[in-house]
Amino acid sequence: MDFISFDELRLRMNALGRAGVPFVWGTDYACRRCFLIDEPLEAGDILWEVRGAGNAPAEGHAGDAPTLSIAKRVDYATYSRMFATLRAGLIRGDSFLANLTAPTEVVCSGSLKDVFYHSRAPFKLLIADDFVCFSPEPFVEISDGYISAFPMKGTIDANVDDAERRLMENFKETCEHHTIVDLLRNDLAMVAANVTVPRLRYVERIATSVRDILQTSSQIRGELAPRRHNDFGDIILPLLPAGSITGAPKQATVDLIARSEIAPRGWYTGVFGYFDGHVMQSAVMIRCLQRAEDGRLYFHSGGGVTVNSDCREEYEELLTKVYLTK
Repeated sequence: MDFISFDELRLRMNALGRAGVPFVWGTDYACRRCFLIDEPLEAGDILWEVRGAGNAPAEGHAGDAPTLSIAKRVDYATYSRMFATLRAGLIRGDSFLANLTAPTEVVCSGSLKDVFYHSRAPFKLLIADDFVCFSPEPFVEISDGYISAFPMKGTIDANVDDAERRLMENFKETCEHHTIVDLLRNDLAMVAANVTVPRLRYVERIATSVRDILQTSSQIRGELAPRRHNDFGDIILPLLPAGSITGAPKQATVDLIARSEIAPRGWYTGVFGYFDGHVMQSAVMIRCLQRAEDGRLYFHSGGGVTVNSDCREEYEELLTKVYLTK
């Protein structure tokens, strides 16, 4: 398919939003590859689903659910070097919280289209045979003159004894979550007024092919300027990349991440969304498989790191996030 520039994406999002024309859009993490489809219900190179709406033909759902196996994981020594670079920046004061990620080479028993059809997630995206996403994480929603963000930060195995209490009382997870909420409050304040946090740290359960996990989320809300409610390019794109998968302060943290990570993120942790003519919904593209130029398949994952984080624990968290949903 043909991709468009970030500037063209902004202009077209604004124009279609003002006209009330439905569309689907997306951009990779670096905002270098973007797309916009103004006939979103037609099936093509891109299949998508947003909270039950989508363009995937029903007959595509067939066969057994695909399985995933790890072919080659990032070794601990390599991760330790990444972690050390990142932590040095945290100690220096470049960042308070930074999301550190790495790719794991995997083998999938089915096609990426099979993964798309069999995954259970509120936000799904398939780009040809190159990328599939089955994300649980909303980014921003725009409706009735308001913009809301829903950062997800903090996870625990749901089968652990007293899991919800442990998650809610975990000091590290609590600090990370409050940092991201504060960052997104500041982000929304760039494009909205009267920004509040109606819901702080509520728990959601997510089913995966490995185990169920509990995840903490929050809702942040602001009022958009009259007559500019649907200027989606001007409202959403300045908020990228998403704070929940970078850190705070954002730009310094993005620079620190670039110095620390061993591979480009590509589509992973980018954002895509759907405007149905009334409501704009968007998602952060976590939980995804991405094909490299040599044909190998990678599952990117990671987590938030603070100056008090333990390298081994963060490494294990990265590996436990390699799974398909069910």
